[in-house]
Amino acid sequence: MNVRCEWARDQIEIDYHDKEWGIPLHNDRKLFEFLVLEGMQAGLSWRIILNKRQEFRKAFDKFEVELVANYDDMKIKELCSNSLIIRNKKKIEATISNANAFIEIQKEFGSFDTYIWNFVSYKPIQNSWKSHNDVPSTSQESDMICKDLKSKGFKFVGSKICYSMMQAIGMVNDHTTGCFRYKQLRRE
Repeated sequence: MNVRCEWARDQIEIDYHDKEWGIPLHNDRKLFEFLVLEGMQAGLSWRIILNKRQEFRKAFDKFEVELVANYDDMKIKELCSNSLIIRNKKKIEATISNANAFIEIQKEFGSFDTYIWNFVSYKPIQNSWKSHNDVPSTSQESDMICKDLKSKGFKFVGSKICYSMMQAIGMVNDHTTGCFRYKQLRRE
């Protein structure tokens, strides 16, 4: 039996942990998805977001950033009435605003991937945490990302949200040292 990070308790968390969390990700559409989902998660548990993830994909046009950037008041009302997603109007409006800022970054840097991975010199940070309790909720890098994203007009991108995104997209390997994924991701 594989030993995994202690936060992965139920099947949806186990699947996410084993197949996605911490794997370096370089696809702009998927990076936008994680940026949105991490912002939606603010104040909630990640399990709630994972359980609603497919509905988020449907509601937000599979996270096609150009489509999301052009959502209008009618679409905002539709999203705010969709009980299958998080219906926080400020988070929904921030998602649209962030889509526009995301596109500006793509224009400036060629891709969001190039922009975001520059903060870790295009190489995942390899941590060595023994326990989930040792894992920080922010880092110097997440502070820098947060500050820079905010300067570019992003919302719902605090340092904790940025650090969670870094973990999700593999910019940092925060699997604990006893987890079977820890060594696998150190080699990748």
